[in-house]
Amino acid sequence: MNTANLTRTETRRRSRHITNVAYRVELDLRGAADPETDTFATRTTVTFDATTASTWLDFIGPEVSAVTVNEASAPVDHDGSRIQLVGLSAHNTVVVDALARYSRSGEGLHRFFDPVDENVYLYTQYEPADARRVFAGFEQPDIKATFRFEVSAPAEWEVLSNRTGTRSGETVTFAPTLPISTYITAIAAGPYHRTESSWTRGDLTVPLAALCRASLAEHFDADDIFDITRQGLDFYHDTFGFPYPFGKYDQIFVPEYNLGAMENPGLVTFTESYVFRSAATQAQYEQRANTILHEMAHMWFGDLVTMEWWDDLWLKESFADFMGAYTCAHATRFTDAWVSFANRRKAWAYLQDQLPTTHPIVADIPDLEAAKLNFDGITYAKGASVLKQLAAYVGEDAFFEASRRYFDEFAFSNTTLADFLTHASAASGRNLDDWAAAWLQTSGVSTLSYTGSSIEQSDPRPHRLAIGLYDFDSEGDLVRTERREIDITAASTPIELPSAALVLLNDDDLTYAKIRLDDRSLRTIRSSLDRVTDPLARGLIWSALWNATRDAELDPRTYIEIASTFVAAENKVALLGAAVTNTRYALDHYLDEPDQPAQDWLATCWTHLETADPGSDEQITWLRAVAAAAHVSDARSGQIDRVLDGTLPLEGLDLDPEQRWMLLKSLSANGRATTSRLDGELETDGTASGRNSYRAAIAAQPTPEAKARAWSDLIDSDGLSNDAVDATVEGFRAGGRRDLLAPYDRRYYEVIARLWSSRSIEIARRLVIGLFPQQDSTSAADAWLEEHEWAPAALRRLVIEQRDHLARSLRVRRAFPPRTSL
Repeated sequence: MNTANLTRTETRRRSRHITNVAYRVELDLRGAADPETDTFATRTTVTFDATTASTWLDFIGPEVSAVTVNEASAPVDHDGSRIQLVGLSAHNTVVVDALARYSRSGEGLHRFFDPVDENVYLYTQYEPADARRVFAGFEQPDIKATFRFEVSAPAEWEVLSNRTGTRSGETVTFAPTLPISTYITAIAAGPYHRTESSWTRGDLTVPLAALCRASLAEHFDADDIFDITRQGLDFYHDTFGFPYPFGKYDQIFVPEYNLGAMENPGLVTFTESYVFRSAATQAQYEQRANTILHEMAHMWFGDLVTMEWWDDLWLKESFADFMGAYTCAHATRFTDAWVSFANRRKAWAYLQDQLPTTHPIVADIPDLEAAKLNFDGITYAKGASVLKQLAAYVGEDAFFEASRRYFDEFAFSNTTLADFLTHASAASGRNLDDWAAAWLQTSGVSTLSYTGSSIEQSDPRPHRLAIGLYDFDSEGDLVRTERREIDITAASTPIELPSAALVLLNDDDLTYAKIRLDDRSLRTIRSSLDRVTDPLARGLIWSALWNATRDAELDPRTYIEIASTFVAAENKVALLGAAVTNTRYALDHYLDEPDQPAQDWLATCWTHLETADPGSDEQITWLRAVAAAAHVSDARSGQIDRVLDGTLPLEGLDLDPEQRWMLLKSLSANGRATTSRLDGELETDGTASGRNSYRAAIAAQPTPEAKARAWSDLIDSDGLSNDAVDATVEGFRAGGRRDLLAPYDRRYYEVIARLWSSRSIEIARRLVIGLFPQQDSTSAADAWLEEHEWAPAALRRLVIEQRDHLARSLRVRRAFPPRTSL
């Protein structure tokens, strides 16, 4: 039995016996700067009450040197994941001395060496259960406790945790936390660049800090981060009726991060990709603001009130995803944040919900491996979409009143779905049992279509639905002339609508459903998509077109033609970016003969790059599109070379290092960038980002030797960090060269079970997904699944999902074979 894979059954049993928990955790990080040292000393003192004579503490580390129970030395019974405790009393004090290991996978205490200034940076990431890689504890969300951290580190370092610390020499002692779960405790240490501000509301003042690596300080726009933070705190203070409870509010941007961010109270961690080293669009600033507000919502949904177990993960993630978009739209300059949500976040949900491994929002999570993979489009984006539908169904006033009552009753405790629904029903006066059964306890996505006399619904659910009727005005613009809001529940709902050039189901995006455009509406869009003035309506149309393409109901060439015709007129850069990305995907996956369409698309991207307003978001987007398109076509290699060497200047475009690498990787994938040229570029940009771009560019070279090196780096050694793995996989797959990749198809299926058992789940997940062979049949995946029924469920899930993506691509190709020239 793999004792690291905690189960719901055993943790529930443990929580019935263990109460009144408090920790003191001492970490010695003074040797972190020595690359030859891969461990650090950790001592945990945990006090608790018990109604059982035996239990266990969770700890994953190379050594447990001593355990004392109630001041008596105890035998060390540690199997690598659990420390067994026996002879417990009603009140207990247990001390564990151990060695923990620094991480390179982003799990536990991650250590990063900055190649620019040779400084060392540390930070923790624990969700769902990696605190046990740093200290011994009860690793489950429903055993909340207070934590007092004491960290020894070089005196010149910033040392941070959830609470404010007091320094004495090399040791920083932090004030005890309020009752929280293990997975949201946090430590960060290193010579981070720090900026400070504050937020005040009435008698409450919250110190604010924002931090990043010292070598990124010149790119760090802390003022904008603080502005969004204060706007969010204002909004949540008023909306939730529960003052921010966790004292300070630090936000730290860290390297090689596996997530977008993590809601550790008092010390929120973010990926440093939100520190824009390269030219950034407003869509990127909006996404960062959304993430800041998402994590801030967790201070209430998740940190203050926490789910009992991971099957109610949605209780925090869905709410935070919904609140991130809602607060962006209501409290910041990004007033049309729902447009990005409709087109980007929901696309993730629709994709995930059509996989054979989809699950209800309230999922069955029997163990931690299942929990790790359920941080997905269902838990986040579908859940948020359904909460938007709930707010429309019960009314926003009732929705937020329910939230206030929920926080008031369950502050600093754990809850389940029933607890929130009780308050939502009471606040709205509506029984939500049927609603919850239809939306939270089922899987799959409905498809809505208008026949001219009825609305047809696959997979019927109750929807609060708006219908928009659009016609041309005197200026030739497509504007909404009528809006109807109705409730539908059946597979077919008769409805009479006036004639309109465009009938848009789910107008204003109130519900969660794919929509189909009727024949007249599709004709209107094919000629006049650029005349739709409302960005949310355009976002819904782009989404409808892409979903129909993925479902093999719209010829992918038609989607590409529409994109080629209208995407340059799209002034909402988030929609522009999504359409460009989808077009690239259609070319790579949905066409049997993609060469000429790929060249045509590259030409389109190049034209729009040349004609975009200098310095605009559109220019940045089209540069990225050219780089992506050039991976599979060398038709513009000469112009790209000239842009790189400055002999073909584009007004407003002063290439930064990341943009240069973007173009160089494309040239490399086509055999147009020698190793010596890439070496020279690395000399000018030796940053961590530059080194990973170099790694990707080397692996992208279209030679058997380059692919063999990349494969060996990924499979035969375990020395790559998480970001280095991603870069190597990116280069290995670049250009989609089947002649070079086919020899690795069989090897993939031979090694993935071993990788899953020998690598951390985070690294193994990246390899299993990133290296999945893009073959002309699913037979190899089918055979592996049939022969590996014994494989861990989480590994089988990943293979099943990748197999389904491949099957969908093949289905679209069969539905729309190449057109015959006459």
